[in-house]
Amino acid sequence: MKTILIIEDDETLNKNTAFALRAEGYNVICAYTVEQAQDMYTGADILLLDIMLPDGSGLDFCRQIRKNSRQPVIFLTSCDDENEIIKGLDSGGDDYITKPFRLRELLSRINAVIRRCCTDMPVPDLTALEQKLFEYLYLNKENYVTREQILAYLWDSKGLFVNDNTLSVNISRLRDKLQDSSSGKIVTKRGLGYKWTQQTN
Repeated sequence: MKTILIIEDDETLNKNTAFALRAEGYNVICAYTVEQAQDMYTGADILLLDIMLPDGSGLDFCRQIRKNSRQPVIFLTSCDDENEIIKGLDSGGDDYITKPFRLRELLSRINAVIRRCCTDMPVPDLTALEQKLFEYLYLNKENYVTREQILAYLWDSKGLFVNDNTLSVNISRLRDKLQDSSSGKIVTKRGLGYKWTQQTN
């Protein structure tokens, strides 16, 4: 489960966005100031960051994060001025969305950022199904996911029928293709499922 940190001083918008994202299966934590976010952002996978905060600039906070982290940052801004958008991206932001925004658009942008982060991983040529399987394992890296969770993801993502035997075959093939990868490996634990674990130096 991905953890999203919302850093937004509008209490109503913050709480409503958190409620909607939790309903979509995300773990959500909330901050209303830069000071609060300082102690919370390392525990998040994705940041939704307001540009104008009561105790500082989201742009400056993003620059600070970029000194030691590549966590995806999506800026929340009430200004759609081109120069402001460019400032956000130049500060290290991965995307931006203007307020007020629609939930489906926000979810689409979150998913797009997650996919881009996933494709940054060095992997060999994979079939479409193997790529989706790897994507799900990578997005949940260091956490075990069950066969049922994987099957549900593969079904939802492409509308394809993937049965238990097909899953077993594709996990085996994916593991074979990734066995020479220096970036990590697939770990199986009986009763828990599978996880992608990063290679440590």
